[in-house]
Amino acid sequence: MSASLHAAANSAGGSINYRLARERTIMAYKSGEATRSEVCDAQSELMRNARECGTPSGVRCPICHEGEVVEVLYVFGPRLPAAGRCIVTEGDMERIRRRKGNFTAYDVEVCPRCKWNHLLRTNPVV
Repeated sequence: MSASLHAAANSAGGSINYRLARERTIMAYKSGEATRSEVCDAQSELMRNARECGTPSGVRCPICHEGEVVEVLYVFGPRLPAAGRCIVTEGDMERIRRRKGNFTAYDVEVCPRCKWNHLLRTNPVV
């Protein structure tokens, strides 16, 4: 995701990083505690957004090791669709910031090859 879009989502306190949960999930897969189908379960809408709107991360998929994961940013809040709004451009984020209400950005990593997906962080949008 572009640096300024990511900064817009990260500009306030109350951020939550899910790095430890991510590592635990990867370890569970590698140890055989979790199956590939359990950890590579991205829904079709998330996969479409990953292919069409995802921002390359430069990180190899921790599951298949074949593809590069992309990051997809969603925003949830009042008067937005129940599944959130996928943020593609700086203008998308600016329109959300101008709205009244509390909004939260969810940064998700997705492997378009094997369907690995994991929530990376949440941030209030200001």
